[in-house]
Amino acid sequence: MRPAEKKIERLRAALAHREGDRVPVGEFFWTGFLHRCQQKWGETFDPYRHFDLDYVVVNPNMDPVIRPFEVVEARGGDTVVRTGFGATIRRSRDLPMPRFEAFSVNRPEQMAAFEFDPPDDPRRFYESGDDQINGVGDTLVRNLPSWEERLAPYVGDFAVFGGICEPYEYLWRIIGSEQALAWFATDPEPLAAFVDRIGAFLLALCRAQIEAGKGRLSGMYLWGDVAYRRGMLFGARRWRALLKPHVRALIDLCHAHGLMVIYHGCGNAADILEDMAEMGLDAYNPLEAKTGLDVVALKQQFAGRLAFCGNIDVRVLESGDPEAIRREVIYKLQAARGGGWIFQSDHSVSSAVAPESYELAIGTLREYGNYLLRV
Repeated sequence: MRPAEKKIERLRAALAHREGDRVPVGEFFWTGFLHRCQQKWGETFDPYRHFDLDYVVVNPNMDPVIRPFEVVEARGGDTVVRTGFGATIRRSRDLPMPRFEAFSVNRPEQMAAFEFDPPDDPRRFYESGDDQINGVGDTLVRNLPSWEERLAPYVGDFAVFGGICEPYEYLWRIIGSEQALAWFATDPEPLAAFVDRIGAFLLALCRAQIEAGKGRLSGMYLWGDVAYRRGMLFGARRWRALLKPHVRALIDLCHAHGLMVIYHGCGNAADILEDMAEMGLDAYNPLEAKTGLDVVALKQQFAGRLAFCGNIDVRVLESGDPEAIRREVIYKLQAARGGGWIFQSDHSVSSAVAPESYELAIGTLREYGNYLLRV
C-alpha cells in the first residue's frame, strides 16, 4: 500500500466516525515558522514530509480576473498591490497579516456589473502567476508555480485536498467586510443577486478543479469565515437564507465525486454547526480555542454526525511550555475516541511557535494517538 493510500484510509475512517490505526493530522503554517524550521533543518525542509502529516491542501487561482498584481506602492517595508479581486492590499513587513485598503466595488449597483473570467479557464490550474488567495497572506508571494506544479509532488505520498471559497468568503474580498455587512441590511436584493452569481461561479470553479485533478484529489476544503470571536458576523437566519444553499451545493458536488469535505471557518460559528451536520459536511475546522470552543465537548454533542479538525490551542504552542503542550494534546485526544477528530492547530502554526514546540506536540500525538487511545 502506497503512503497516500494509508493516509487516505486513515482520514476516511476518522471522518466516518471510526477508529483507524492512529489519529490523523493536518496543518497550515505561517511563513515565519517555516523559516525557523529551515534554519534548524535546512533549506529543503518540507513540514508535511518532516512531520509525516496526512494531508495537504492546494488551492488553484480563484481570482475573479486572472492577471498579475499591479504594484501600487513599494516603499521601505511596505508593498501595496491591486489584485484580480479588484482589492488594493497593503503588505507591511512588520505586521502579521495584510491590510485591505480599497475595493473596486463601492456602490451596491456596481455589483451587477462585476465580471468574472471563466471558472474553467486553464490558467487557474496550469499556469504560474499571481493570485490573491495564495499570494497575499503573512507574506507577499509573486509568480507562484501553477496549481498542477504544486499539487503533483504530493500525489502518492499524501491525501491531497483542493480548495474552494464559499460565497461570503469571496464576497468580502470583492466589496470589503464593512460594505458587505452594511449592504446585507440596506441593499439586500442586489447583494443577494450578487451572492447567487458568486455561488454559481464557485460551483463551476469547483467542478473544473475536480476535473483538472483527474482523480488525484481525495478531498476539498471549503473556505468560509462567517464568524468572529463572539459569534456570527451576521445572524444565522440570514446565513441560512443566502449562503447555506450554496454551501450545500458545494458539499453535494464534492460528495458526488467521492471527495471528503472539510469546512474552514474562523471564529465561533457554533450557531450553524447543526446546519453543517444536517448538510452532511464531513468535518469542521479550525475551532479556535480563544473563542471558547472545546472539541471534547463538541464531539460529545455531535458524535456520529459531524467530525472536527483542529482546536489545538496555538497560544499553548507559542508558550513553549513542554508540560502545557503535552497536557493540551492529551486532553484534546479525548475527542478522537471512536474517530471523528483530526489533530490540527486551532488556526495555523504561527511564526511565534518554536520548531521544537510543534515537534513536541507531534511527538506527543504519536505517543498517545494510536488506537486504542492511551488517554
